[in-house]
Amino acid sequence: MKIIGIIPARYASGRFPGKPLADIAGKSMIRRVYEQASQCSLLEKVIVATDDERIFNHVLAFGGLAMMTSENHQSGTDRCAEISAALPEFEVVINIQGDEPFINLNQIAKVAACFNDQKTELATLVKKIETDEELHNFNTPKVILNQNSEAVYFSRSVIPYLRNQQMQNWLQYHTFYKHIGIYGYRANVLQEITKLPVSSLEKAESLEQLRWIENGYRIKAAETELETLAVDTPADLEKILKNYIDPNS
Repeated sequence: MKIIGIIPARYASGRFPGKPLADIAGKSMIRRVYEQASQCSLLEKVIVATDDERIFNHVLAFGGLAMMTSENHQSGTDRCAEISAALPEFEVVINIQGDEPFINLNQIAKVAACFNDQKTELATLVKKIETDEELHNFNTPKVILNQNSEAVYFSRSVIPYLRNQQMQNWLQYHTFYKHIGIYGYRANVLQEITKLPVSSLEKAESLEQLRWIENGYRIKAAETELETLAVDTPADLEKILKNYIDPNS
């Protein structure tokens, strides 16, 4: 089974324009993501998918692999599908977030391992929620799993609702999971899901994976105990520089 890691990267961003090229202690964010992902032995190739020549040229300059994609894609999934179609020798595609400069190799490996089961169509990661703040944060998508560790539903609301317990005590009575945004796809399934029209649940929650579930696709979920450090804003970058980077390293 040949697996490729694809890192979608776009320059335009409402909250942080040029984010992939942001400097993190001497290396760009996209370079840190690329170098981290490249250390995963389960990936035969890692490639940056971008519609911006500045990002494309930068990746080539540090010795990475990159391909230009259409400017019209609505999501990283669409960008991955274009690359996958051009490289049909890869049976599985791992979509690696371009704004997680310290992504752990074990997280990539967990998603890749889901495809050892030939029935797996799509895969992602979940993590137990440990604080009330995180549980009630609408920016943190929650997920319900069935007994086969497949996603039943994703929501920005807290799911399930514990009817007979006080809200402040919910974490004591139930295990809640949040979604970690790394995806894996069978190459043929990836081509199928990007042809689906936007669904009603996807519009409501602004979560593209609901489109796949609404159309009958199964999403395998592997559990991770590791936290992710995503950079959505310049403030997030400052936090990482202050708390996670050793200036002497």
